[in-house]
Amino acid sequence: MIEGGRTGVPNFLCAEYAPKTKDYVVLIPVINEGERILKELYRAYRHHIADCADLVICDGGSTDGSMEERKLKKLQVNTLLTKKDIGKQGAQLRMGIYWALERGYRGVITIDGNNKDSIEDIPRFIQKLEEGYDFVQGSRFIKGGKAVNTPPIRNIAVRLIHAPVISLTAGQRFTDTTNAYRAYSARYLQDKQVAPLRDVFMTYELLAYLSVRATQLGYKACEIPVTRAYPKKGKTPTKISFWKGNGTLLKILFQNVRGEYNPKY
Repeated sequence: MIEGGRTGVPNFLCAEYAPKTKDYVVLIPVINEGERILKELYRAYRHHIADCADLVICDGGSTDGSMEERKLKKLQVNTLLTKKDIGKQGAQLRMGIYWALERGYRGVITIDGNNKDSIEDIPRFIQKLEEGYDFVQGSRFIKGGKAVNTPPIRNIAVRLIHAPVISLTAGQRFTDTTNAYRAYSARYLQDKQVAPLRDVFMTYELLAYLSVRATQLGYKACEIPVTRAYPKKGKTPTKISFWKGNGTLLKILFQNVRGEYNPKY
């Protein structure tokens, strides 16, 4: 059955393999990640992540066989959401956030599905949410974090452009602002002054926006150390193309500075 259909929520299919069992949910947006997402889920399995959070895949329409039900169930995936609408990462996250809030989770953790991030650190995000933080950003650049094989151009762009601009806009220093490994409290996501379920968030706008809106509204935010490891050889696992993708990120960054994504009342 197609779900969604309300303003700001993409149409999607929901395959629920198990009921809600935890207070927190991990949303993993993917599209054709192949063995990378399966390896990531296996790491989560080995570290018993399903004991502290429900694992939910937010699929953008994969055709590579990685979303096979038998495989996902074996790796303790709670639910598979499949987008049947327009949009990229932002639409996948809106689908997941809507579903998570409807299901009554107290907080949402997001992580890429390309096996670059330390999914074993999920309990650290949950601990910070339990301590009362509303936005928790994972960072490879702070003490305890690890940046492994980060492409030099990506390292420079994050440290010298993206992070300083986001920090200035947020009024609080953040160091790893393109990293989608982060957590949000339900109260932050449900605030009408935040309103993340809007069609303006189609690609990477939502990540930039939610990075700054929390502190702008007086919510409690922090960073925690994580590991982000790129492979030593082969193609960099990313959906961001060098020219068009990075150009889009810069455009979004400065639209965010001007408050263009803030709700219009």
